[in-house]
Amino acid sequence: MRELTLQPIGYIHTPFDDRYDAPRQPGLGIAREGIIMLEQGMNFEQALTDLAGFERIWLLYWFDRNANWKPMVLTPRSGSTKHGLFSTRSPHRPNPIGMSVVDLLEVSGRKIRVGNVDLLDGTPILDVKPYLPYADSYPESRIGWVEELDQKPGYSVSWSEGAQHQASWLKSEFGIDLIQRANEVLSDDPLPHPYRRITAQGGCFALAIRSWRLDFEITSETLEVRVIAVRSGYSAPINGIMIEDVLHDREAHLAFHMKWSGEGLDLTM
Repeated sequence: MRELTLQPIGYIHTPFDDRYDAPRQPGLGIAREGIIMLEQGMNFEQALTDLAGFERIWLLYWFDRNANWKPMVLTPRSGSTKHGLFSTRSPHRPNPIGMSVVDLLEVSGRKIRVGNVDLLDGTPILDVKPYLPYADSYPESRIGWVEELDQKPGYSVSWSEGAQHQASWLKSEFGIDLIQRANEVLSDDPLPHPYRRITAQGGCFALAIRSWRLDFEITSETLEVRVIAVRSGYSAPINGIMIEDVLHDREAHLAFHMKWSGEGLDLTM
């Protein structure tokens, strides 16, 4: 095959530094903004002329943290059923090129501010194109195997009094918001899956959100999920230095262990 050479035109800065935190697609999950900084010395300021008049833009980018691919893949929504790579949006591809439609919020010099991003922080941007509804949107198109998934009802998520108390304490004391992230993941599909970081543990299940663990139960007949406890993913005592990230906050884990270890709190209330 002929070799092609691509050069990033810039990089995007987003709140997502972990693929488990980023939405599966733009507009799904928590809406977050991003800033694209285009490279200097390429006359990109002039190339951005007139772009501000568009409401949405396409971003083409490089999945720079993916090193391999497989012809059959599991997706976050496909359970244990594998699908052909080219019938999915999997980021693991022979040429790891991604594409996303994002909201265009502002253009200033070489800087583009966008909304509803799903890209990881530092992702190389290959191209920017305007989104044209008459050419880019075909809402009545068939969507293959995804159509069956879209017809599946979602799960309702509730929290025990103890789990709610733990999660609220983490948010008020350390700014760690597990509730919103957990509700998004569990309402979509709470069954075990590596992409969702959900595992079965005895008669219960556990969701991993970075270094935190949420124990929950599923009532399949009524499509209900009940979170019964929050746990630290680190055993006490905690040794070493953790990653400097709010969800890996060492002091939060230490304080959590001190508050709940040995208290005999009934977390299933």
